[in-house]
Amino acid sequence: MPRKASRKRGSRRYGPAASRSVARAMRRRKRGTLRSGRGGKGGRVKSRKQAIAIGLSEARRRGAKVPRPKGRRR
Repeated sequence: MPRKASRKRGSRRYGPAASRSVARAMRRRKRGTLRSGRGGKGGRVKSRKQAIAIGLSEARRRGAKVPRPKGRRR
């Protein structure tokens, strides 16, 4: 019987603060107050994926445990 691949204990990719920030962004999207761009001057966000990305970037700015975005190597 093949063994199931397991992840190390305690090596979660995203911290709990990150999921709270994403949930906050999703609520703002549903309410229609989530906006894209610097300082909220951009257009209203309608996409679910974009709302998640905004929530993660806000969490990253606050210092939550969030891996850096793919495609960026600096």
